[in-house]
Amino acid sequence: MRIGELAARAGTTTRTLRYYESRGLLPARRNGNGHRTYDESDLRLLRQIRTLQDFGFGLEETRPFVECLRAGHPEGDSCPASLQVYRRKLGELDTLIAELGAVREQVGRQLARAEAARAALAADAAVPGGPVPECELGGGPR
Repeated sequence: MRIGELAARAGTTTRTLRYYESRGLLPARRNGNGHRTYDESDLRLLRQIRTLQDFGFGLEETRPFVECLRAGHPEGDSCPASLQVYRRKLGELDTLIAELGAVREQVGRQLARAEAARAALAADAAVPGGPVPECELGGGPR
């Protein structure tokens, strides 16, 4: 098949396919007229790349999976190098999850502090002669 058909079947663009080719992830075969030619195995490579990228893998991280498929394995993740990439990616995700958890806790503490301060201000306003609460966005008394 030609590059346009492969791009359409893979749900991508011909520009992306040429980029993958330049990075050595997609074979650069040409017919007698100089047109790029592809087959079903190339579509399989592209689907593996796209799936991994949808999961957040960088393009270079897909290389071991592509090489595994090219070596004739039934799945791109059946080779030791692919499994290593999975392990590394899980470690990265665990780190990010921990960082996000810490940020979430901090934001939760800030929210609790802000709500307590607002409640105290509202309680003071209920006292005769207390301050009149105003919206910090300039909306006037509340």
